[in-house]
Amino acid sequence: MDRRKFLGVGLAAFAAIVAPVAELNAIDFRATKPKAWAAEKSAEAIKELYGSGGLKKSGITMTAPKLAENGGSIPINIKSDLDFESIAVFQDANPRSLTAVFTIPKDAIIDYDFRIKMRQTAFVTIVGKTRAGVLHMTTKEIDVSIGGCGG
Repeated sequence: MDRRKFLGVGLAAFAAIVAPVAELNAIDFRATKPKAWAAEKSAEAIKELYGSGGLKKSGITMTAPKLAENGGSIPINIKSDLDFESIAVFQDANPRSLTAVFTIPKDAIIDYDFRIKMRQTAFVTIVGKTRAGVLHMTTKEIDVSIGGCGG
C-alpha cells in the first residue's frame, strides 16, 4: 500500500470514529399516511396527516411572492424557532393538496428554501407539528399569472 492510500484510509477511519453521529430518521409519509397524499383540499389533507387537533396560527414565518409570474417555480421560505418534528406544505391549486413533508431532526435550525408548482392562484398553507404534539400553521395567498402545470 502506498503512502497516499494509507493516509487516505487512515484519515477516513479517524473521521468515522471521531465525527458525531446525528440521529437522522426520516418518516415515509407516503407509506404511513397515503390518504393525505390523495386529498384534494388542504383541510382534508391536514386532517389525514395530523388529525383534527386545533391549529395555532403562529410559530412559523413564510416568505413567498404575492404575485408569481411563473407558476412552474414559486420560491418559498419557511422559518421557525419552535422544536418541530415535521413540517408540511399544502396548496389548493393542484389536483392533490399535500405538496411536501419535511421530517425535522431534533434541535435543527428551521430555515428552508424550496420551490413549488401551482397551476392557478391559491392559498399555500404551512403546518408544523411540535415534538409536544401542538400544531402551528401559517397561510398566504399567491396569485399565479402563468400556470405551472402545463401553462
